[in-house]
Amino acid sequence: MSVTRWDDDRGATRVSVALAERSGWTLLVERDGQIVATEHHNDWHRVERRRKLLETTTRRRLERVAAALAVTAAIAAPVAAQEPPAALFPEPTIVTKAVDFVTEFKGDDTATAKDGFYPDVGRMITGAGWISFGPGYRHHLFTGRAVIDLSTAISWRAYKTAQARFEFPSLADDHVAIGSQVFWQDLTQLVYYGGGADSTEAGQSDYRLQASDAVLYAVVRPSRAVSLTSRIGWLSRPGLSSSTGPFDRDLPDTMQQFPGEPGAHLVRQPGFLHADMSIVADTRDHPGHPSQGGLYRAAWAEFRDRDQGAFAFERYEIEGAHFVPLLAGRSVLVVHGWGVFSTTTESREVPFYLLPSLGGHNTVRSYGDYRFHDRDMVVVNAESRWALMPHVDAALFVDAGNVAPRAADLNLARTAYGAGMRVHSGASTFARFDVAKGHEGWRIQLRLNDPFRFGRLKQRTAAVPFVP
Repeated sequence: MSVTRWDDDRGATRVSVALAERSGWTLLVERDGQIVATEHHNDWHRVERRRKLLETTTRRRLERVAAALAVTAAIAAPVAAQEPPAALFPEPTIVTKAVDFVTEFKGDDTATAKDGFYPDVGRMITGAGWISFGPGYRHHLFTGRAVIDLSTAISWRAYKTAQARFEFPSLADDHVAIGSQVFWQDLTQLVYYGGGADSTEAGQSDYRLQASDAVLYAVVRPSRAVSLTSRIGWLSRPGLSSSTGPFDRDLPDTMQQFPGEPGAHLVRQPGFLHADMSIVADTRDHPGHPSQGGLYRAAWAEFRDRDQGAFAFERYEIEGAHFVPLLAGRSVLVVHGWGVFSTTTESREVPFYLLPSLGGHNTVRSYGDYRFHDRDMVVVNAESRWALMPHVDAALFVDAGNVAPRAADLNLARTAYGAGMRVHSGASTFARFDVAKGHEGWRIQLRLNDPFRFGRLKQRTAAVPFVP
């Protein structure tokens, strides 16, 4: 425990830092033996900055500072946090300052969403390039009962998105949320290798997809860890054309390379009415950088072609991830599995851009993005993280999975193993670097999001194309 004490003409004051009952640290301000303010933190650097601020504050302003701390503690959401592990190496000041800067600029998963402009960073889909950026604007209405959110972004490969969302996030004593969202996207260089697990690297092609989706959704939260989500929406006719934009790889056009793939031969794609339901149990301590707990999910979705009816299908998903702290928190073992299964009648098909896919930095990391497509997909991952510095982890991982036209034909024949680095704030992963080896050689990945892309679970609109 770190304690600072001084006396003034109004009595004795003490500021102390202690381990919280569950995890993290609690900052206490005591006056004359009475606790006048408390504050909970999960990042030791924030604790130190806060303590030093109190130490240097003039004595006669202490009561004002303590009152501000009490207000902050009253309105802040309680955050379950872990004691930072004892890192193997001291952290250079430049790394700590860089993490602090990114946290202040971008925020993390513990930050309360504030009104005003904010940066929309790194939320583009797989294949958009290593970075994306754009402005967003958020404003609460009706004394905080509703929120409107607008944002747009562009990526390294000129992928473009724009969205508008209106939501009542905390109805029924924070147990229900309802809202609507409109989402537009222009994805300039999507990769496709052909259907099936036997597709080859030589068959690589690409295409451009433009689409918009409008949805209504509802979320019911019977408890802090469990949520049930239901959505219904209209996906406008996706526009397919030749790839374009910066860093275009000059690959063959997908519609010409694979004219026999479902939907590739159509000059005009159909619109889709879609609906889905899911249940999620999430006990992770920090969604952006978990060190304990788990995430378990089951989902059902249906897409109905409203033109000819040729592309009506259903999709079922089951996913689980568990995070086990080891060696007093110095290491975290992650085990993850995800299965996706499509069903149709004999006369219906799944268009190629909605087929489940495997490969890339979120599934089997030794393969390129969207490397394999078919009706069914399964992937399992095991990853061990080790704290090198307070904000830098090393990682070792193994991935395995495959695709197949039938669930009974699935196996784990596509594999990868490798190592990487994670830069994080303790609550959010800001950057990750992976080197992976598999049947198609070595692959290097640099991304600005969390492994396994769990952030996709926050998406309200339909995922088009299917994004691994």
